[in-house]
Amino acid sequence: MRFAFTAAFVAASSLFVSFAASAQSSDAAPTLVPRYVVLPPHVVPGVRFPESSTAASLVQWNGSYTDLLGHTINYTMAGMNPSSSNATTTIKALIIPIKMVYGATNGNMTFDPMVDTVPGGKTVIQNIVASPLFNASVDYVQGGTDLGTAQYIDAYQRGNFWSSVSTNTGYHTVLQVTVLPEKTIKVKPSQGQVVSNYFTPGFRGLMDINAFDAKLQGFMAAIKKVNPGVLPIFITDNVFLTSGGGCCIGGYHSANASQPGGQTYSHASYINSAGSFAQDVSALSHELGEWMDDPFVDNSVGCTDNSIMENGDPIEGHANYGGFPYTVGGFTYNLQSLVFIPYFGAPTSTSVNHWYSFQNDIGTFCPGQ
Repeated sequence: MRFAFTAAFVAASSLFVSFAASAQSSDAAPTLVPRYVVLPPHVVPGVRFPESSTAASLVQWNGSYTDLLGHTINYTMAGMNPSSSNATTTIKALIIPIKMVYGATNGNMTFDPMVDTVPGGKTVIQNIVASPLFNASVDYVQGGTDLGTAQYIDAYQRGNFWSSVSTNTGYHTVLQVTVLPEKTIKVKPSQGQVVSNYFTPGFRGLMDINAFDAKLQGFMAAIKKVNPGVLPIFITDNVFLTSGGGCCIGGYHSANASQPGGQTYSHASYINSAGSFAQDVSALSHELGEWMDDPFVDNSVGCTDNSIMENGDPIEGHANYGGFPYTVGGFTYNLQSLVFIPYFGAPTSTSVNHWYSFQNDIGTFCPGQ
């Protein structure tokens, strides 16, 4: 279940509110709750993005439907409107690796996605770039319907609006990825520490989400290529975020300012351990899917399990945390399934096969509808 940390963003003048507890000690045996979160749209005092005054906004479109309660649901999504577009929309995605450094008093370890390798020899970042999230080499056939050869989130979105895409077959939303120079965060003992055996054997770094997000704000403000028309994606490996000392957050997405001109961004962790929560690119597939369908974190829906259109949350508690295996280049990636908009009360005629999710692993609409 997604938790929106509204308490952390109570006003522009007091953006970050410290949580009472720091990261959990491995000796304390805390309850491990696997989850993804959102940070509500927020304006960061004093932060200006170098090209934001002249850069185009994120490519986006607005739609609406009448839900099962008779309410009009308005939403904004990334890309172009599939009912009127029959072309490929390309959005630049900037992968920004984050090296997490823990000192002698809180773990004495470094987690570096540019150095740490996966089975097969690629670094974490190389493996992400080669994954089906950016490599359009998989032909997705869902329930006998061929959605086409595409990037994973593009294939999902084609299935999401298959009533239009089945006619507008040229419709695609593609992420063009560039890897930027790595940034480093030196984690203070008050912000987090290294722990072991969280979900699966091995060491994990922890860091408070508010302290982490404050670092991302500074990075974005300093990177000239960051502007509202692109998606910055921050990647850590073998790191979970915490809130109030509670673990474990595998990723989140947010926006600095509201639509249409806000700067959207996302974070995902890559856990390099089979069977773990946030294993390989599962967290990133979750966050990219939610960014696509709720980029500004403000698409309100009439569901009791989700107040906004976060399409990964209803599935993250399923077997393998909602992940399904796809083998590309000899590596088996775990990509999370995502719900279609009929789950949020839209007509089932909208999606492929009248399904409620990409993998047909949810058979009905959300509670509250």
